[in-house]
Amino acid sequence: MQKSQRLIQMMMRINAKPSFTVRELADEFNLSTRTITRDLLELSELGVPIYSIQGRGGGFRLLQERLLPPISFTENEAIAMFFACQSMDYFSSLPFGEGADSALHKFYHYLPADIREQIDRLKNRIMFWNPYRLMSAEILQTLLKAIMTGSVVNIEYKSSSGVSERKIQPIGLYASSGYWYCPAYCFTREEMRQFRVDRILSATLNESMAGREDVSQKTLLDKPNKNDRKQITLELEMTNKGVWLLESNTSFGPFIQQCEDGSGSLTMEVAAEDMKFYVDLIWQFGDEVKVVGPTEATAYIHQKIESMRLLYHR
Repeated sequence: MQKSQRLIQMMMRINAKPSFTVRELADEFNLSTRTITRDLLELSELGVPIYSIQGRGGGFRLLQERLLPPISFTENEAIAMFFACQSMDYFSSLPFGEGADSALHKFYHYLPADIREQIDRLKNRIMFWNPYRLMSAEILQTLLKAIMTGSVVNIEYKSSSGVSERKIQPIGLYASSGYWYCPAYCFTREEMRQFRVDRILSATLNESMAGREDVSQKTLLDKPNKNDRKQITLELEMTNKGVWLLESNTSFGPFIQQCEDGSGSLTMEVAAEDMKFYVDLIWQFGDEVKVVGPTEATAYIHQKIESMRLLYHR
């Protein structure tokens, strides 16, 4: 066996069993303890985090963060992996600590020179842009750890009704429009809820409370929806430009019925509690989109118009 192959196999063996002795490896690889000791020293110089155990029995141990063996990539795979990692650059906070930046740096550093040149030419020409949203990386990391371990988290959450303390068991994290969201079982409300991470003021793992097994089995495919809550029918009329403005919005686009002259209408069911949210989205389009119903929505529009009139009244 070539030495390079032996070192790769030894790295995989160490990853599988972090605590070992030189004699164990020598017997497994049918080599002398002296050769194994030299190999371990070489792996350590290459960055494998091995340290010796002092005292009776002795031996070696791998630090908490294990290393993966080398993986071969084609040129296209390497470029795809680089930009997949770089796609996270435009999030203000990530739940991975410095791991993402460190991985991207290593990946780029060890690419062949010609591939690095290709990537350099693409820098600032391909972006996965997200609006900048300020939030805590530490809170994201706490939530990620809770997801991995099925733990409960104590949080302070700021909603429209004020700040409240909750105990939640997260089922996942996902990002949309620059925001991070955390669907979780709320022990306070005794149901699945969705929390926006930038509204979580603090988050700590609850060491004394066990998570629910049924919740730990859920994924983001089980995240809560509001179809089982009271619904209202939102009705809109749009000019040609209004259709153009709304058709790219994933909340409205699928429901637009376009007329022959280019104008359009829309009828969709929304949760009653979200009515103001949808009307506020529509408000930005001015007279290009008209709210026809329900009466609660048109009344809210009149209220907003009156507030604006009073604000600018002289």
